Amino acid sequence: MSARNEQIVEAIASVGYYVGASIIDTKLVNALRARLLLLHRRHALLAAHVGRGASREIVPLVRGDAIAWFDQEALSPIEASAMVLINSLRGALNRALFVGAVDTECHYARYPVGAHYASHVDRFGDSDLRVVSLVFYLNSRWQDHEGGELHIQDPAGKLIQSVLPRSGTMVAFLSAQFPHAVLPATRPRLALSGWMRRRALTSS
Repeated sequence: MSARNEQIVEAIASVGYYVGASIIDTKLVNALRARLLLLHRRHALLAAHVGRGASREIVPLVRGDAIAWFDQEALSPIEASAMVLINSLRGALNRALFVGAVDTECHYARYPVGAHYASHVDRFGDSDLRVVSLVFYLNSRWQDHEGGELHIQDPAGKLIQSVLPRSGTMVAFLSAQFPHAVLPATRPRLALSGWMRRRALTSS
């Protein structure tokens, strides 16, 4: 297990979340940022929805980002490199904490100026597949006054930690346990988000 993966495993084992240096190095962060911006220029980022199924809808007052999912069948070389690191962390969490994650889904996210995401939990009401949530920030030279913080909360909604979206910072937390919100920023806010998922139970 790498030293960084060990730090993340220890943090999640002790408090349920990790905030700190990323498993993705600076060169790869810069490449992912360039890829996200290219997708934005090509109008390949689409307004994010809330809910799913019949209740799936775009609600800017709740969530204002635009996203593009990784295509696991056609990853770019930089996306494939990121997935190698993410899946290495997934293996470490499985071995140490038995989270039972079998795959990871990821998407790019771009929040325009002033957009936010209201407090929510990363699990749908009818699904418990997501077990570990991940955020990798891609913003260069982010300043404190520019906002865009991630607020990690306890189950009662009390603020636990506020995280500025600086390039090279990552966040990982148990999906079911931590409500969180994205605050508005004064410049576009860029990130790669992911969810480690366990296998759906099948009924006999």
